[in-house]
Amino acid sequence: MGFAFSDCCSPKTNTVDKWEYDKEVYKKRNEIERFFRRLKAFRAVFTRYDKLDSIFSVSVLFASIVIVLRYVNTP
Repeated sequence: MGFAFSDCCSPKTNTVDKWEYDKEVYKKRNEIERFFRRLKAFRAVFTRYDKLDSIFSVSVLFASIVIVLRYVNTP
């Protein structure tokens, strides 16, 4: 299994040697980071009160559905 990694973070504005990065990949990475931030806002997911893995995965799934319904349908 070969994994290919590339820079997807933009360089700072004061960096002398700026590197190339894919802006579309950077946008997708930002969307994923924001999704996990919203997922951690659910207390049951953040603290993991559930003892069983199956119950925890259902709570993550439920929180994901709520996030999608809340943020995708907003103008």
